[in-house]
Amino acid sequence: MLPILINVAAFLVAILVLVTIHEFGHFWVARKLGIKVVRFSIGFGKALYTWRRPGDDTEYVIAALPLGGYVKMVDEREDDVAPEDLPYAFNNQPLWKRSLVVAAGPVANFLLAILLYWGLLMAGETGVRPEVGAVEPESIAAKAAFAPGDVIESVDGRSVATWGNFWFALLSASLGGDDVAVAVTAADGARVVRTLPSAELAPLDPGQGFLAQVGLRRLTPSIPPVIAEVVPEQPAAAAGLAAGDRILALDGTAIADWAELVDAVQAHPEQTVAVRVARDGVEQVLDLTPVAVTLEEGSEVGRIGAGPEVPEDLFADLEVQVRYGPVDALGEALRRVGDLSVMTLRIAGRMLVGTASVENLSSPIGIADAAGKTARFGVEPYLQFLALLSVSLGLLNLLPIPVLDGGHLLYFAVEAVLGRPLPESVQEQGQRLGLLLILCLMTLAFYVDIARIFG
Repeated sequence: MLPILINVAAFLVAILVLVTIHEFGHFWVARKLGIKVVRFSIGFGKALYTWRRPGDDTEYVIAALPLGGYVKMVDEREDDVAPEDLPYAFNNQPLWKRSLVVAAGPVANFLLAILLYWGLLMAGETGVRPEVGAVEPESIAAKAAFAPGDVIESVDGRSVATWGNFWFALLSASLGGDDVAVAVTAADGARVVRTLPSAELAPLDPGQGFLAQVGLRRLTPSIPPVIAEVVPEQPAAAAGLAAGDRILALDGTAIADWAELVDAVQAHPEQTVAVRVARDGVEQVLDLTPVAVTLEEGSEVGRIGAGPEVPEDLFADLEVQVRYGPVDALGEALRRVGDLSVMTLRIAGRMLVGTASVENLSSPIGIADAAGKTARFGVEPYLQFLALLSVSLGLLNLLPIPVLDGGHLLYFAVEAVLGRPLPESVQEQGQRLGLLLILCLMTLAFYVDIARIFG
């Protein structure tokens, strides 16, 4: 229950922050350009709290449904406008002013992302050293001569300091359509360049498992084969295994770490094996029958429903922290937001033509799950998540779909070409079509997330 509450709280905080910044962009630019703003609302529905500042005609509202917000400006198309307010109505403004007001929301989201990255980079970014721990045989990485012990230095000339940086840089470069040059320091100290062909990278799905598809796994310290948790009504619990048990052997084969235990269990679906464990200094043998689970590719593996005890300092020797000065941090923040924007658009384009899985979509369910997970990891991962989500929100709103900011900008572009606004009937039809497209997209995203939850 607690993880669900954390997910909901982290999601609501993220939405409130991002929506407030987005709407403040519209609000601030409108006010600066002399457009009268009637209401600035955070949330929809019934007003829970309302206030006005002295000498300010704008009504500020916190509403009951905290899943969005809006800025209401004086506009003859929506309400009757008093004669004295006509010069300040949005619809009576020149095209350039209306365009700036509409674009200000997404721009505010990009600025927030830049600010977050800037602060994080100056404070110090923590990650895992980009060292290769394993290379899958016959994989793309194996053909490019990657080897365990390779420490990644740069991707296409762009320096990387953490494994997360490497994942992002390689994924971004792979979407460009060219061969990708990865400079590494090999285990023997030699500095060499491994080349990943674009023809082999192009078919890969740009999801979280991208590096696994390439065939690379990061160096991971050995986890002791000690059980931390046992799932009720699963094989481990049925066999009598308990938290604190150290697995010594399985069917007579010694188990040195958790990875060896996983491999041994997976190799024995629906087969009863003898497990020798040490509990409170006393050894005993238990009968264990892993349940068979079918993977996506159709193969069958065994699982027992147990989790490892991970030492708190497990990654201490691999942890690195990178800190930038104010100027360098700003430059890196700008580059990250730019790269993230381009990469997101390229992945969206691939989904449209069917070369990337729709599993890259996320509904509020998936976003809440990601928000909760990053919040549990700490402030730094959560702020990185906010920056990523802020860029995504900015890009989404710039799509040329009526009902979104990008749709309004599309109307304005047509108005600039024709010299007059589109007829209101045409705009209304466009709004209906845009709303239908958004509903279809959200339905698909919900389906993807629900299917992911239930396997």
